[in-house]
Amino acid sequence: MNKKQLNFEKSLKKLEEIVSEIENADPDLDKALALFAEGAELIKSCLAKLNETKKKIEVIISSGKTEFFKE
Repeated sequence: MNKKQLNFEKSLKKLEEIVSEIENADPDLDKALALFAEGAELIKSCLAKLNETKKKIEVIISSGKTEFFKE
């Protein structure tokens, strides 16, 4: 599965599934390591998307396109 093709919500859901599997399925060491590595990539992807979104929000706010927030 290519993590870059997953959107934020799907990545987050997959990350939750990985955490649950590690906590509840008691995988062997190799499987746990593979799950951990996959989770680390998903976290990296999610953080990148959050940072990208934050920058877009900052641009919108600084451009004055949020006048409807002002009373």
